[in-house]
Amino acid sequence: MSRTNESLMQRRIAAVPRGVGQIHPIFAEHARNCSVVDVEGREYIDFAGGIAVLNTGHLHPKVVEAVQRQLHKLSHTCFQVLAYEPYVELCEKLNARVPGDFAKKTLLVSTGSEAVENAVKIARAATGRTGVIAFTSAYHGRTLMTLALTGKKVPYAAGMGLMPGGVFRARYPSALHGIDVAEALASVERVFKNDAEPCDIAAILVEPVQGEGGFNVAPPEFMRGLRAICDRHGILLIADEVQTGAGRTGTFFAMEQMGVAADLTAFAKSIAGGFPLAGVCGRAEPMDAIAPGGLGGTYAGSPLACAAALAVLEVFEEERLLERARDIGARLSEGLRAIQGRHPSIVEVRGLGAMVAMELCEGGDPHKPATALTGQLVVRARDKGLILLSCGAYGNVLRFLMPLTVPDELLERGLAILAECFDELA
Repeated sequence: MSRTNESLMQRRIAAVPRGVGQIHPIFAEHARNCSVVDVEGREYIDFAGGIAVLNTGHLHPKVVEAVQRQLHKLSHTCFQVLAYEPYVELCEKLNARVPGDFAKKTLLVSTGSEAVENAVKIARAATGRTGVIAFTSAYHGRTLMTLALTGKKVPYAAGMGLMPGGVFRARYPSALHGIDVAEALASVERVFKNDAEPCDIAAILVEPVQGEGGFNVAPPEFMRGLRAICDRHGILLIADEVQTGAGRTGTFFAMEQMGVAADLTAFAKSIAGGFPLAGVCGRAEPMDAIAPGGLGGTYAGSPLACAAALAVLEVFEEERLLERARDIGARLSEGLRAIQGRHPSIVEVRGLGAMVAMELCEGGDPHKPATALTGQLVVRARDKGLILLSCGAYGNVLRFLMPLTVPDELLERGLAILAECFDELA
């Protein structure tokens, strides 16, 4: 039987639960930097980056070399049984990079959901409280606790009943949709008035730029307001930098641009160049609130992933990828706004650094999300050799997460394909 995308999709349908979604009916065979080739030999420009995991591109040579070296030494011992230096070295480097002029410690795990869950565990242990305030349109993961924190029921929690309690929802600012900073901060105060006293809240959890929620950027004054609320009430501020981290926004962590530092920072995705690694970095005192044995995991902080992450940090320095992220963001925003000038369905182009998106609405009305058009554009772009992702509460936002190592010619070609798709469909 020939290996085609269609034949492999049939095998997948028979073997894999339908709850494991798949955006594109394509099976990748191999990839390099910003290009992916499927099992039928067709090449695609990758503007998805494994959902923000490949800021250094597919198989960056330096990352591959570092993992190969480590693989000849050891692949696993479980750090809690026999430690290894790459874990400690990476924690030292992250302690120095994460925003905040205070002593820090770092925990390594495997996934973004694990990182967020552990941040909540640490906050609860450090404060002796249990409540958490999260925000509308938030995405924090698909485990039970992170589903409670995620502000989108369908499809993530559909049919699963109520999630764990103690989570309270405030409003995330969005000028386009009429939620200013004052209203967003007032919604936090309403939680205190209507749902839980401040002394019941362990943490406020926020994405500096929302990922799945639509690339909404938190104004710095909003972050300053949250910081003030947390300081006033002894609440820990947790920054979910799973998608924003590792250079996506033009600084290694987006909070560097927000004017304040979080007490705890969750990170994952691009930190290890495609290898499973995540973690929490935060103030040393709360990070030490949990007794030995209360943190960790069998595969947490894998030696291979640690080696990859150390290589990623070197690549960022050697190739000046933070500067490149800002350049890509400027080029991308300019190109998208040029398309917007011809198509009123694009109501906003927004983002921070190279974390850029466009929101589509019918007739340019922000109250009428153009979900169907967005889906059609994703399909048409794929037919033309460009891989895109949608996001947003109504699936009407196109987001762009190409590797920061994308060559200029592929960046421009991708924008040209997108413009063709709009001209044909919008």
